Amino acid sequence: MPKKKPVAGKPEVHKDLEGLDFKINTFGEIKSNMDLDKLNDFLNENVKDKKLNKESKD
Repeated sequence: MPKKKPVAGKPEVHKDLEGLDFKINTFGEIKSNMDLDKLNDFLNENVKDKKLNKESKD
């Protein structure tokens, strides 16, 4: 199977997430350059929660 070629350039992102960068340090901690509260607010506004969907049948 052929190997995938690396994609050139930067990916397209939402204007509110410009410059978002995650890094994992040697202890396995996730470090971000954006405040997590700001990131959570963005996700709450723009992503639908599948568990809260009224059509789901459990």
